[in-house]
Amino acid sequence: MLVPMALDVGELLIIGVIILVLLFGATKLPQLARAIGRAGGEFQKGKLEAEQEVQKMKGGQPAAEPSEHDKLLKAAWELGIPTEGKTDDQIREEVKKAIG
Repeated sequence: MLVPMALDVGELLIIGVIILVLLFGATKLPQLARAIGRAGGEFQKGKLEAEQEVQKMKGGQPAAEPSEHDKLLKAAWELGIPTEGKTDDQIREEVKKAIG
């Protein structure tokens, strides 16, 4: 009698990546990741605007705008730039290089 073997999370992740490469091709995956990042950013922006609108309707103070540092980190994340151990100036330069 055959006993079914369960796949762990790591194996499922590898299988998922292989399927993505087969479906979209290796050159399209970075574009797909960027599009997903932008969609996430747009979702966060819409969420923030909705929260501010709710606060305005309640008569309270609107939620604080994100700081320049937070905006910089978000831009780097959307472009796939690692930020660990880097100063804001270093991140800013890498974002500039990636954009233009």
